[in-house]
Amino acid sequence: MEDAERAAAGGVRGSVRAAERSPGPGGTRGLAVLAAVGMLLAGCASMPNQGEIRRVDASQGVDSQVRVFGAPPADRAGPADIVDGFLEAMTSDDPQLATARKYLTDQAAKDWRPGSAVTVLSAGRDTVPVTGEKDPEGPRWKVSGKKLATVDERSAYQPETGGKRYEEYLQLVRVKDQWRIATPPSGLVLSESDFQRIYKPVNKYYFAGNTLVADPVYVRQRNDPESRMDPTTQTVQSLLAGPSKWLGPVVSTAFPTGTALPEGTKSLSFDGQNTLRVPLNEKAKNIGQPQCQKMATQLMYTVRDLIASRLERVELLSADGKSSLCWVTAGSSAGFATRPPFPEHQYYVDKDSRLVRMTLDVNAEEQQQQDKPEFAPGPLATATGFKVGTAAVTYDEKRAAVVGEDGHGLYVVTLTTAGAMPQPVLGGKTSRLVAPSWDARGDLWIADVDPQNQALWRIPGGTGTPQKVDVAGLDGGRISALKASSDGVRLALVVEKEGGRKNLYIGRIERPDGKEDATAVSVRELRPAAPQMAEVTAMSWAPHGRLLVVGRESGGVDQARYMLADGSMVAASLPGATGLKAIAASEDESKPVVGYSGEDGIGIVWLPPGAQWRTVAAGGRAPVYPG
Repeated sequence: MEDAERAAAGGVRGSVRAAERSPGPGGTRGLAVLAAVGMLLAGCASMPNQGEIRRVDASQGVDSQVRVFGAPPADRAGPADIVDGFLEAMTSDDPQLATARKYLTDQAAKDWRPGSAVTVLSAGRDTVPVTGEKDPEGPRWKVSGKKLATVDERSAYQPETGGKRYEEYLQLVRVKDQWRIATPPSGLVLSESDFQRIYKPVNKYYFAGNTLVADPVYVRQRNDPESRMDPTTQTVQSLLAGPSKWLGPVVSTAFPTGTALPEGTKSLSFDGQNTLRVPLNEKAKNIGQPQCQKMATQLMYTVRDLIASRLERVELLSADGKSSLCWVTAGSSAGFATRPPFPEHQYYVDKDSRLVRMTLDVNAEEQQQQDKPEFAPGPLATATGFKVGTAAVTYDEKRAAVVGEDGHGLYVVTLTTAGAMPQPVLGGKTSRLVAPSWDARGDLWIADVDPQNQALWRIPGGTGTPQKVDVAGLDGGRISALKASSDGVRLALVVEKEGGRKNLYIGRIERPDGKEDATAVSVRELRPAAPQMAEVTAMSWAPHGRLLVVGRESGGVDQARYMLADGSMVAASLPGATGLKAIAASEDESKPVVGYSGEDGIGIVWLPPGAQWRTVAAGGRAPVYPG
């Protein structure tokens, strides 16, 4: 699944400008495209709005050798052609954007920092001359468009909401009888298709306690125009610079403050044993071995996520590259980064409202279900008359949190020993509780959507006193579904607002660890996690800090798509089923996606790689993996 996502994410979506405009007097040539002949179009799978459940595979993206270059300004080009030529040249694959700089005055070309930020527009740019003013230097042109997102100086993607407009002005002046731009945009301005062609998403990793947290950023597919670094070196540099502003308050880095690559480092290479050697400046000179190995672990996970080839070892070197500071292997790095155990089972609620578990594995020859479903052990297996509405299972699969079918009570039961059903830990006669979720710390999260008692609750350890959690940024919305990330620092929330429309948000879980008021856990800075979708039906966390989201775009049909936690869309998608109401994915990439289809009593379905959806249990519902 990861390879398909990465290949699709790197593909060129939208059409590539393959034709050149004829250069007339005062005109400019459009972008020239140099492409490898044998390229594959990105096959982004979509969900049909009717028919049977089918498997649609994401194909490889366009050949990475496709290159787009700008053309320099023609002699005595007019102001309109200078503006158009410059904006087109900004989309070039020229590593230093040298052609784009030819449209600028000498001083502007020297001062321009295109790598400082990127503005992504959802559609084409509008360029119009500013009329009604007299500037003795020359005309001004307004560049505008609808903002889709921005990428900041730390390479972090931030989606825009509310239809915010981008607007900047380009001042033209005469330089030796040629029009040139004296005030270029503060950074790059790209359409969505150009952005996806030039940049690719990668994860860099930081610590929350001993758990590694994926921090998604975007780097150029080829060398950065300012640093001239290749993608691997760009990513390492971004890791050393620190986490994104949004994630920063809840994670830490093992690298000492000020740690960077030695001045002049442009490329980090791999040797024949798949070892990456990374020199660091003097800030890392006197660190101890445990800390150094944690630093190498961050690099191991970050670079391994970036490259397609297998990375076996990371070694940190002194600034001169002559002394080894420490090293880790792919195997030893796992000892410095804890992660929840991979699941043994999938769970769902059967047609008789009993919690059931099963083991779905992919058999290379038969691709079939390995074990028959069985009742979850413990009190739920023997309880008489108790009907399960929704459930969540701890990562170690020793306990389950279940909400009664009436939605009034939350119960935490053991899955290891028999016994009577316990008393509810939360709820009442008017409660309307959503499906619960466990995080990797063992805390239990749940929301009450009763209009008179709307609240988000956390039950420490699943047995402590329920604590009401403050959520900043709901703006009158109501939480209708939630899912905690396995790293314990993010909470995915489906929020229903006026009119009944449901949208997906990610909130940062802030825990005042070590402080006297240890109960004041809060969720901060909600940000849209699927801004392209007009409405979200279901969601689940997926491998590499991603989300698998079921929803539809405005005027479109239902789709199941992978989203990065920053709200940007990964090209890979899953086939759909009419009436897909719930979905569950695991951090273990070898485990299949499981769903619930409400169409014609289909019930629980699962998706073996390369095959069609298959029915597991007619009439079943509410599928979940541990977490």
